[in-house]
Amino acid sequence: MAESKQNPMREIKIEKVVFSIGGTGENLEKGVKLLERLTGKKPAKMMTKKRIPTLNVRPKLEVGAVVTIRKDVDEILKKMLSAIDNKLKRKQISENNFSFGIEEYIEIPGMEYQRDIGIIGLDVTVVFKRTGKRVKLRKIKRGRIPKRQSISKQEIIKFMEEKFKTEFI
Repeated sequence: MAESKQNPMREIKIEKVVFSIGGTGENLEKGVKLLERLTGKKPAKMMTKKRIPTLNVRPKLEVGAVVTIRKDVDEILKKMLSAIDNKLKRKQISENNFSFGIEEYIEIPGMEYQRDIGIIGLDVTVVFKRTGKRVKLRKIKRGRIPKRQSISKQEIIKFMEEKFKTEFI
């Protein structure tokens, strides 16, 4: 009884890991192939909604691909963090998530150069949650969640240092 019990509602969990690649035309197809090889899932393509003539962007033009992983995120996240030497900058962290980029996919352990893909990079976003987040998201009997239920930068840093031995610069 000497040790204090922690509230299970305050426990931090990784909700999902999102991989994304931007590009148009042939570059986008190469990115889709890379995401399929990395995750084994079919990426969803993102389309534009606005017209930006200076960038040759028109509505319904495919400009990116995204894959979300919700199961077995620990081992894939360890692999992605080892590609950047387990070092993150503090400015890459925001409330409830952090993001980082991998410049070349060949830096990821176990990935070899693929001639049909070439050299491209990708972005990785890790989203955190606490138990009870569903109350805010569900359709029926939706409720509000207090600010203290969100996860701060310091809590993310502590979680990543303990669980993944990540170094913050």
